[in-house]
Amino acid sequence: MIRDAGKRVLEAEAQAIRDLIPRLGPSFDAAVEAMAACTGRIVVSGMGKSGLIGAKISATLASTGTPSLFLHPAEAIHGDIGMVVGGDLVLGISASGETEEMVRLLEILKRIGVPLLSLTGRLDSTLARHSVVALDVSVSREAGAMGLVPTCSTAAALAMGDALAVALLEKKGFTARDFGAFHPGGSLGKELLLVAHLMHTGTAVPSVAVDAPMSEAVREMSGKGLGMTCVVSASSLLAGIVTDGDLRRLLQKGADILSRKAAHCMTPNPTTITSDEPAAKALQVMENRKITSLVVVDSERRVEGVIHIHDLWRTQLF
Repeated sequence: MIRDAGKRVLEAEAQAIRDLIPRLGPSFDAAVEAMAACTGRIVVSGMGKSGLIGAKISATLASTGTPSLFLHPAEAIHGDIGMVVGGDLVLGISASGETEEMVRLLEILKRIGVPLLSLTGRLDSTLARHSVVALDVSVSREAGAMGLVPTCSTAAALAMGDALAVALLEKKGFTARDFGAFHPGGSLGKELLLVAHLMHTGTAVPSVAVDAPMSEAVREMSGKGLGMTCVVSASSLLAGIVTDGDLRRLLQKGADILSRKAAHCMTPNPTTITSDEPAAKALQVMENRKITSLVVVDSERRVEGVIHIHDLWRTQLF
């Protein structure tokens, strides 16, 4: 059956990747250390299918905080090697380790003093011998009856590249917040939006002191247009909030609002959130609590900002 051929390919590629795990030793550590120490760019290069894998590895590195570019080896030996400068590090990919265009780069890299890491299927190859670190991505066979089409070998190289990239970002302490900064667009960008990216800050935050008259609180609410105001203590900590809903409920009870202080009309200890939380979580909290805004506080409950449900609507998080 056709699907049996598909299963055989997936099983062969999965095994090729599993076979890499026992090979992760000191050479892998050294490769990650070299990449972390690089003061320039990680320049990834490979020919043919290896080049396509290299372009993806380069993109992964760039998206996780490591400056990187892909250099086509054939173009490199016709002038594009000028893209490589001191401080860079080259990651070369070749299953055989003898790809002509890659081998011709070696003397040039040596001349300009740029170190080489390699992903290769032969540790005795020319490419491996000229590398400061060579990682073994050899496979026992390619998938398919012919065993000729690059399948398992490209899967292994890609997986090892991903392993390098993730180990590197963990070594560098790259966080989800950092990742979000590199992915502002699309659905992924929305998922990675933080409260800090959307909250109102500074003078845009409605705020009055606990002993402020309610006339001042009403002016602050009207002026800032968020339907609420923070109420802060003498030590600048959040004491409570006054919302449009609080005002309506007090008026329904016949209260003389303007004769009161903010402390007498506020809701104490309101629901809050921190600036490093995902914006999607803020939306979830507001929906669950049936409220329209959250005060953003630091670890000591000092007010850092306010996030309103309209801010979330504009990002189309719904």
